[in-house]
Amino acid sequence: MKKWIVIGAALLAGCAGHSAGGGGGIANTEADSGSRQRASAFTDLAGAYFSRAQYKIALDELRKAITADSRFGPAYNIYGLIYMELAEDKLAEENFRRAIELDRSDSEARNNFGWFLCSRGRYDEGLEQFSAALRNPLYARPEQAMANAGLCAEKKGDLALAEANLVKSLKLQPDNPNTILKLAGLHFRQGRLMETQRLLGRHAELAPPTAESLWLGVRLERKLGDRTQEAAYGLQLRKRFPDSDEARLLLAGQYE
Repeated sequence: MKKWIVIGAALLAGCAGHSAGGGGGIANTEADSGSRQRASAFTDLAGAYFSRAQYKIALDELRKAITADSRFGPAYNIYGLIYMELAEDKLAEENFRRAIELDRSDSEARNNFGWFLCSRGRYDEGLEQFSAALRNPLYARPEQAMANAGLCAEKKGDLALAEANLVKSLKLQPDNPNTILKLAGLHFRQGRLMETQRLLGRHAELAPPTAESLWLGVRLERKLGDRTQEAAYGLQLRKRFPDSDEARLLLAGQYE
């Protein structure tokens, strides 16, 4: 579920200068700043390659970043994301923890680590990371951690906490189609069919249909007894996403 992950590779603010006497302090500070800038540039490249699933090239760029500045936390965050995708869980966790160790206020790393933990069934640990991310008043994208916390809570089975977090996320970003769809799915699970229908309509206004949204539409209209609309959703699902898991469930008649 990479779409719920925020890649944070922004340049960290400031570098501590060295003042070991003599006249070398300014030169050392400038060297440190240059190393940090190179690490940031390589990390940005790695993030771009990661987003295109070019993991080997991304890892090469990260090695350059760490060589330039071994204490540049965002590089370890991207390392964690890559190893998460490669199912190298031990390495993923080590790198997320290293990113947070280097900057405990790195909410992007905490958000990503939280999702890693939740995706591995470690729900309470994941929720703790989301909470820590949200305690940072300078976090630029709190709606991401709120949405992820909502999904994590739903996986855990705490539907009330899931709803609270998704609703808070939508208050900050009311037109996010992914969050709207996740809340619609949660309402469907809760049996709140009319709210599900309203949110599905809102999703359709904001974004093209997805396999997930069409499959939710099929099951919703089946519950509501509208066979015509159910068939329409099903036809779109088979035509647009014939190889999706949702299409396979539809063909197998596995609606629950």
